[in-house]
Amino acid sequence: MQVITIEDLKARIDAGEKLNILDVREPGEHAEFNIGGTLLPLGKVQTMQLDEIEDWKDKEIICYCRSGNRSGQACLLLETFGFKNIKNLQGGMLAWQAKYAK
Repeated sequence: MQVITIEDLKARIDAGEKLNILDVREPGEHAEFNIGGTLLPLGKVQTMQLDEIEDWKDKEIICYCRSGNRSGQACLLLETFGFKNIKNLQGGMLAWQAKYAK
């Protein structure tokens, strides 16, 4: 599993890059604040309910959660399930909001 910083991800989003961003938080957290990621809670990843992202298997996927903990778990699971290029957003939404949501 690789790591990506909030600064690197924000620069790529701002540049208009087409990214596969995966939010592994719960629906309520996603509704409260998100950066446009596809919602797939960690529980669904753990039970291999991956239909929504099956076509991402060979693409870069950037996972995020609140702090980087659940997304780290999701990254490890996705690698186990055959996904090739997974990155964990360092610090998660806490770090993102601390720096950018002012």
